[in-house]
Amino acid sequence: MAFLRRRRRGALRIAAALVLYLPDFLRLLYRLFRDPRVSRFDKALVAAVLAYALTPADLIPDFLAFLGLVDDLYLIGLALNRLLRRAGPVLLLEHWDGTPGTLRLLLDGLDEVGSFVPRPVRRLLRAWVPAE
Repeated sequence: MAFLRRRRRGALRIAAALVLYLPDFLRLLYRLFRDPRVSRFDKALVAAVLAYALTPADLIPDFLAFLGLVDDLYLIGLALNRLLRRAGPVLLLEHWDGTPGTLRLLLDGLDEVGSFVPRPVRRLLRAWVPAE
């Protein structure tokens, strides 16, 4: 139980960092989407996941309060993680306005955002976003 509390606190810290550095992060994403060196598939995957998150049809309905939004956040985290990792450190640092340490924190924490999602649901959602 203590492990889950620590993991959730870590996820909340990452979410807070994402909010704090949201302008830098959005600029990074914008620049990556415009960069022809970034995979079109990865860009399309992020766009598709964002479209899924904005539609009312969900695996876990949004009317279930917090849990209904977590599946969307987890899928977004998976797709962004794939995009950022496959873009590579050179491109990320080229397009990032903040410090490299902050970028590392955000990259390492994208997986933690979905720690509230039950494991079977995480496995199902991971199947929708190819790892590589």
